[in-house]
Amino acid sequence: LKVRYPDRIALTRGNHECRQITQVYGFYDECLRVHGTTNVWKHFTDLFDFLPLAAIVDDAIFCPHGGLSPSLDRIEHVQKLDRFIEIPHEGPICDLMWSDPDDRYGWGISPRGAGYTFGQDITETFNHENSLQFIVRAHQLIMEGFQWQHANGVLTLFSAPNYCYRCGNQAAIMQLDELMNKNIVQFDPAPRHQHGAAGKAKAKALPDYFL
Repeated sequence: LKVRYPDRIALTRGNHECRQITQVYGFYDECLRVHGTTNVWKHFTDLFDFLPLAAIVDDAIFCPHGGLSPSLDRIEHVQKLDRFIEIPHEGPICDLMWSDPDDRYGWGISPRGAGYTFGQDITETFNHENSLQFIVRAHQLIMEGFQWQHANGVLTLFSAPNYCYRCGNQAAIMQLDELMNKNIVQFDPAPRHQHGAAGKAKAKALPDYFL
């Protein structure tokens, strides 16, 4: 879609757009299996270093993949980060990719081992200081595809239905009109058509990390 509609599609970086995670979740193996070389994987992961760390919609909605960082109080601080690197294991870039909203107030240690958890007070301060309506992020599996938190200060959108081919979750996207009116659209995975021996062979070829 980005290649076909370069002026209509904006891509941002997530925690999976890095060299380490793509080797864990199968992209490296797929490139090697299909192309017989890791060159394709290398070109993709080099490209990932150029992706923006977050986006702003109409100066009103902040869109990181994960969440907030104690090192980043204002949008201008995000813009000053040197993004042309592999995602580090700690620091503000790591936090943008890995942090999660939480029911507890303040900053907390993330059970993921990277980033932080942040409470409603953190969200409200960040939104107020940056004149934002709310934050939209992904990063967490939500069975209904979306979840509002922190008094509608944070919206989690998860747009991968039936994650890893086994979770059975719905997915969701958000539509905005020219007046910033919101509409959440939920959807289910497309049916998987498997017929005869070809379908069985395809099922057997599914890598172990998706089972």
